[in-house]
Amino acid sequence: MASLGDEDDPARRGPDEEEEELPADLQQDEDADDEDAFGLEPTSPADSGDLPDVDDDYEAPVYALPPTKATLESEGQLTVSNSPAFKNLDDMFNQGKLTGTEVAIFKAKYMQLFEFLKRSRDSEFQLLQQAKQHTLELEHQRAELGKQDNFPDNVSSEAEKFRETLLKYNNELLLTEERVYDFEYKIQCLKEERDILKREYDRIPKADDIEKRCKQLEQDTVELQDDISKRIREQKKTTEAKRELEQQTAELREELEKVKEYLDQKKSDLIKVSGLPNQLNKETERVRKQKTDIEKETRERQNEIDGMQKQLESLEEASRRLAKDLETVKHDATQQVASNTKSQETLDKINGDLEELRQKEMTVVTDRATIDMNLRHLNLERRNLMETHSRKAREKERELKSLKKAQLQQKASEDALALVTQVHEKTKQNYDSVPRDDGSMVKRKTVLDKEVEDFRRNVAQETTLTSAEQVKVTQSIEDEERLQYKLQDLRIEVIELTRLAAIKADEREQKARDFMKAEMRHKRVIEDLKSRQLQIQDHQKKHRELEVKLKDFAKLYDVIKNERNKCVSLVQVAAQKAAEMREKIRILENEVEILRTNIGTREKHLQKLRLRHANSIVMRDQLRNDVSKQRHSDDEQNEVREQLKLDINQLNGLVNASEEAMVQLRKQSDRAVQLLNDRAVQLIERNEEVYVLQEKVRVQEAVIQRGELELRQREEELDFLRLQLKEEERQVQLAKKKVPKKRQVEDELTVLQIQLSICQDRLLQMESRTEDPTHAGRLRYLEGADPGPIELHNKCEDMEIRLAAKEEQLLERQLLLEAVSRLAEQLERRSKAGQHDTLALAKEVNGYKFRMGTVTKRMKAGTAELTMLMSTAMQLQQQVRDKQQYLQSCYQRMERGEPPSEDIEAEWLKSRMVDDRRRTERQEAQAQAAQQEQFVLGHGGVTTAEPRPNAYIPNDEVELPIPRPYGGHAPFKPTEPGSNMRHIRKPRPKPIEI
Repeated sequence: MASLGDEDDPARRGPDEEEEELPADLQQDEDADDEDAFGLEPTSPADSGDLPDVDDDYEAPVYALPPTKATLESEGQLTVSNSPAFKNLDDMFNQGKLTGTEVAIFKAKYMQLFEFLKRSRDSEFQLLQQAKQHTLELEHQRAELGKQDNFPDNVSSEAEKFRETLLKYNNELLLTEERVYDFEYKIQCLKEERDILKREYDRIPKADDIEKRCKQLEQDTVELQDDISKRIREQKKTTEAKRELEQQTAELREELEKVKEYLDQKKSDLIKVSGLPNQLNKETERVRKQKTDIEKETRERQNEIDGMQKQLESLEEASRRLAKDLETVKHDATQQVASNTKSQETLDKINGDLEELRQKEMTVVTDRATIDMNLRHLNLERRNLMETHSRKAREKERELKSLKKAQLQQKASEDALALVTQVHEKTKQNYDSVPRDDGSMVKRKTVLDKEVEDFRRNVAQETTLTSAEQVKVTQSIEDEERLQYKLQDLRIEVIELTRLAAIKADEREQKARDFMKAEMRHKRVIEDLKSRQLQIQDHQKKHRELEVKLKDFAKLYDVIKNERNKCVSLVQVAAQKAAEMREKIRILENEVEILRTNIGTREKHLQKLRLRHANSIVMRDQLRNDVSKQRHSDDEQNEVREQLKLDINQLNGLVNASEEAMVQLRKQSDRAVQLLNDRAVQLIERNEEVYVLQEKVRVQEAVIQRGELELRQREEELDFLRLQLKEEERQVQLAKKKVPKKRQVEDELTVLQIQLSICQDRLLQMESRTEDPTHAGRLRYLEGADPGPIELHNKCEDMEIRLAAKEEQLLERQLLLEAVSRLAEQLERRSKAGQHDTLALAKEVNGYKFRMGTVTKRMKAGTAELTMLMSTAMQLQQQVRDKQQYLQSCYQRMERGEPPSEDIEAEWLKSRMVDDRRRTERQEAQAQAAQQEQFVLGHGGVTTAEPRPNAYIPNDEVELPIPRPYGGHAPFKPTEPGSNMRHIRKPRPKPIEI
């Protein structure tokens, strides 16, 4: 017992043993603080590869933290006027969302809440401090109690008795408090259930209200049914009148169509006949005019023919003279033309030879220049291909080297993995070889503890021992306890050392990873620099090639320019010679033209005279023929005129008769139109009545639908409320189950808050320890030797030399860049100068394309619209034909006494079936209402129980089977046996033995 008391004594234990009592998470926090105190850098999960990645979207849950001195000081520094709530209220007041009175009320409430929060935080902090003090006192008292436990068990005193009684009464008090708390909680739950049930009972509608509403709805339904039946009768009457009117209108339409056809026929005949007299009169007048014109023309022609004959004779003499002069002029002109043609042919041959020679020379020069250019280009392409081949070879070698390096790294990693696996296997074997505790050590310890206790009891009971032996025993016990404390301290030191070793190993691995990453970055930078240098070399080569091409093009331009100048000079010489020859030829041609014009004018004049003579002869013969024809046509026209007069008289009689018939038909059509208008007015009135009835029906249907929707909503609300009630009951049951644990949780919360405050005090102590410069373990010196000033000076010189080399390279590249940029700007200017023309042409082309696209779209849209309109027109025509055929078939069936069509007959039968069904439903509803009347009680209530019989029929053979009423004690109806009857065995009475 003494050992157990000593173990619980915190006063005799060191600080390390006090740390073991703290929870695991607080111990980890203290370990982290110790690492910071020693200068260790804790490894983050992002640096270590073995730890899992933390999700960025994860949000830690919010917990209420207990108040500390820092939070209380920060809250004390805050003022209510600078709080964000006051700022938000001012912003809402400025925006006009709140009034001044509302802002003042909200600010007053906020200040009250802030003061209440401040007071609660202060009280909570004070209570925590008190709890911490009480815990420390309690631990101290436990230590004192542990010391008292060293006394022997047989010794009993009044203090022990009082303590036992006090503990007993305290336990009973705690039990009664827990029972009272449970009863109070149950009472509160029952009160809440009572309030909920009261509210639900108040929500349930009363039976009187439901009956009134049902009766009102039944009355409304009866009135609606009567109104509907009346409207159906009126509708039937109107449909019958409508059918009769439709039959009459159909007959009138047939008659009207026949009359219209007859009228159209007569009109067409009248039109044909009415135009003939006017045509005949016009033709006779035209013939007369032609006759007079022909007579005048014949006289004029005769006079012209006489004059022409005289002129013809004089012209024949002049033509003979002109023919002689023409022959002489023709002979001179042929000689001149022959000489001119010969000279022209020789000149053309010379010019053709010269042009062929020049073309050959130009083709040879251009071919030579193109061949030279092609050779140079081929040489440049060959060089480029060689360079690309060498570059690809270098890249291939580089890739092979990197592949070899990767393979070597893979082998090294495999070797390291093998070593790690070997180490792991060895450690596993060592771990397996260590004997494990299977419970025997614990049993052995308990046995030894029991033996020690027995030994101590025996020692205490032995009163014959001397005082020296008792002193030895106590010293041995103290030595044993001291050695156990030392063993625990050594264990804690071993654990700390292993943890520090693991941290150092993690740091070493992290540094190795950082070194590898730096090496990889260095290699990548070197490779990028090499690739950039190769790109610069490629650009320099391309620049040289462009310069060579530009020089070649300049030479070609000079050659072509010289050749063009030569050609221009030759063209100018040839143009001068050609101009001189053209002048000479033009003079000769003018002379020839003058002679030719003279000859042509004389020949034309002669031909005109001959033509006039021939035309006059032909006109004379034609006029004679026309005169004879006209006489013959006059005779025929006279005969036709006589015949037409007779036809006109006949047609006038027919026209008068048709006009009389037209007057009669107009009168009949007016009567039919009047009838149609009257029937249309009646039909419109009936349609209006039908529309009114349909509106009423729609309104009634809408009312019914609304009532059904309300009923559904009420049912859904009832279901929802039932589900809520079940959920609340379940929550109540769960809360009832959790009631006994509430006190435990509150006790745990207070204990944890006290531990948190103790840890915070310890943290402040450690921070002050690290801030103290006199403390020995505050700093951690780095390992390794510092470089001397000479080494630093040499490193600085190397860095300056490298910097100068880099600056030189940078200047060279800037110069190259400026030269390339100048050339690029020149090329860009040239390209921009030619861009305007191309842009204008492209805009014109795009405009034309856009116009073509719009025109084609319009054409397509027009064709599509036309096709759609044609298709709709065809469909409408087909529908009209189908409707006409259907209407004719309906009329034919009605004339035979059959229904108009099968669909109409089916609809009529359907309406009859609906009427019959409604009638039966009405009768069933009336019967059901009469049946429900017997379930109505005397005080107005309704019951669904079967009616109790108030009379019985006697089974006596003597009396008649007349129902006889029950007396004051009527028999009750026995309940049916339930499902539990199958578990009950009927009693079997034993026979009585006499």
